[in-house]
Amino acid sequence: MGKRLTERQVQQYQKDGYVHPIPVLADDEVRGARGEIEAFEAKTGKSLDYPEKSKSYLLFDWADRLVRHPAVLDAVEDLIGPDILVYHATMWIKDARTPQYILWHQDGTYFYLDPALHVTAWVALSEASVRSGCMHVLPGSQKLGQLEHQDDPGENNLILRGQAIFGRFDDQVGVPMALKPGEMSLHHTDLVHCSRPNQADDRRMGFGISYIPAHLRDVGSPPGSAMLVRGRDHGNFVPEQRLGAELSRAAYENHAQLMQRFRARQDAGATIGREVAYSDVS
Repeated sequence: MGKRLTERQVQQYQKDGYVHPIPVLADDEVRGARGEIEAFEAKTGKSLDYPEKSKSYLLFDWADRLVRHPAVLDAVEDLIGPDILVYHATMWIKDARTPQYILWHQDGTYFYLDPALHVTAWVALSEASVRSGCMHVLPGSQKLGQLEHQDDPGENNLILRGQAIFGRFDDQVGVPMALKPGEMSLHHTDLVHCSRPNQADDRRMGFGISYIPAHLRDVGSPPGSAMLVRGRDHGNFVPEQRLGAELSRAAYENHAQLMQRFRARQDAGATIGREVAYSDVS
C-alpha cells in the first residue's frame, strides 16, 4: 500500500495507463480555488485563457496550492517516486454549452523528456461528466510508445499547439474518466486521450498538472525548466521559482520568461501559430 494509492490502483496504472477517481480536495478547497479563478475572470472581463492558464502556479495562489497539495503529491509519489518536479500545468475550462474539444493525442509529444515517465494529474474543480466533456482514454495505449502527431488548426481546439493523432483512432469512443469536484485522475504521458464539447449547463473546470521524477533527462532545446515540489532536485532542469506576490509585475515577468522558454520547445516544427497576448500588469 502506497501513501495514497492502493496496490490495485498502482497495478491498474501500470497496465492501463490511468487511474481514477482519486479524492484529493475538500469541498471548501474546491470552492476556494474556483472562486479565486472566477474573481480573476470578473476583474479581467474574460474567461481564464492563455497565457495565464499555463504555468498558473507562477502567477496564482490557488494554482500554487494545488501543485503542492499533499494529497495530490502522495498519489503521484506512489507512481514516480519521492523526488517530484512540476514541468507544466494548464487550467482547462469549457464554458457551458460550448464547442471546445481536444482531439486524440498524447501529452508528452512536445515535452522532450526521457524516459517517458511524466504523469498528468487532472484535478476537477467542477463536475467533469460525460455530458460536460470529461476526458476519454484508450486503456493500454501508453504501451504503443510515442505516436506521430499533426497540427489541428481548428479554432475550438483547446490545445494551443493543436497536436492531434489523425486517422488511427477516429472511430474510437474510449473510456470516460468522469470526475466529481475535488477528485482527480492520473494518466501516463503516452496514454492516448481526448475530450468532447461541454453540453452541460455548468462550466467544466480542471487543472492538469504535469509531474515528472527529478531524474528524467531533458532532451529538448532550449533547456527546459521545472519546479521542485517534493524531495530532491537532481539538477537536470532550469529551476523555476515563484517570484513576487500573486499577479505582481515580478510574477508576470518571471512567468513570461519561463513561458517563452516552454513555447520555444513545444512549438519547434509547428505548422500553425496562434498569438498569445499578456493581460495588463497592474
